[in-house]
Amino acid sequence: MEHLNIQIKRVYAQPALDDGKRILVDRLWPRGMTKAKAKVDFWLKDVAPSQSLRKWFDHDPLKWNEFKKRYLEELASRLDALTYLKEESVHGTVTLLYGAKDEEHNEAVVLLQLLQKNRTP
Repeated sequence: MEHLNIQIKRVYAQPALDDGKRILVDRLWPRGMTKAKAKVDFWLKDVAPSQSLRKWFDHDPLKWNEFKKRYLEELASRLDALTYLKEESVHGTVTLLYGAKDEEHNEAVVLLQLLQKNRTP
């Protein structure tokens, strides 16, 4: 079984040397962030929740379980993006970046759990 080296981090947090490849997984560019300050290596919009799901969820913790279910359903049709993330993480550390203030209820948490659970593409 391959080892996936994936972590998550707010895009507003200070970039670190051990972040490895920094991949933004939000649909929208983080408000107030310049490209230089964000230090994003790749913006993978394809893996972000759909516009309608993002607006419905609105970062409401009470909708978290339903959001996870709906988001996982969306991700089932985005296997190319998931495979890309897995392949990158085999070659070195990958940090999934997100903009949400809530560090427990955001798409990067769901992505990390999914990638760790399904280790083979």
